[in-house]
Amino acid sequence: MAAGFPPHLSGARHPPPRSAHSGRDAAPLLDNAGHHQAGLLYAAEFARALGVDGKTVASYLDLLVDLLLVRRLEPWHANVGKRLVKSPRVYVRDSGITHTLLGLATQEDVRGHPVAGASWEEFVIEGLTAAGTLSNFYRTAAGAEIDLLLTPPGQRLWGIEIKAQPDAKGGKRACEDLIPEQRFVVFPGSEHFPLQHGVEAVPLQDLGRAVLD
Repeated sequence: MAAGFPPHLSGARHPPPRSAHSGRDAAPLLDNAGHHQAGLLYAAEFARALGVDGKTVASYLDLLVDLLLVRRLEPWHANVGKRLVKSPRVYVRDSGITHTLLGLATQEDVRGHPVAGASWEEFVIEGLTAAGTLSNFYRTAAGAEIDLLLTPPGQRLWGIEIKAQPDAKGGKRACEDLIPEQRFVVFPGSEHFPLQHGVEAVPLQDLGRAVLD
């Protein structure tokens, strides 16, 4: 890890596994995903940008997911009487790789770039997605959204907003739809404190321990 860098601003955390398949053809898709970190997957747009067809994009994406280079976060589907987004979100799973693809060499480069928020979001999702825990996001066509929905084994839904600065504004309408058992805002700090609407601001490491307990 680069000295003095918060983990999500540092270099690669672990090397990707080797695959019997060549990843060279999929490399442009990885680069494109890095430039659209945390974006919704619209295969037709990726296909146009790469000059390939949609089936090829799907095949390359499957390869990158199998290589643990990309996370495909599926949307939550429930009968809530709302039109829900059906496309998954796509994340390059290592923030160091994302920053390299974007040419971001220093902490200041990252903080001054629009990807900073998405980079923190990816880092939190990787830290909280434990084995046996279902993970999704929620977004309606009208824009109500929760960054991360977790369902730990034997428990009900948790609604998690991922913020650089803690506040309870995000996710309020979406939580009225889903009524999660617990609501959290994860931020890059070290203290717990209550927010409005029954939301608790929690550091990542503490919420990670709660997921594993």
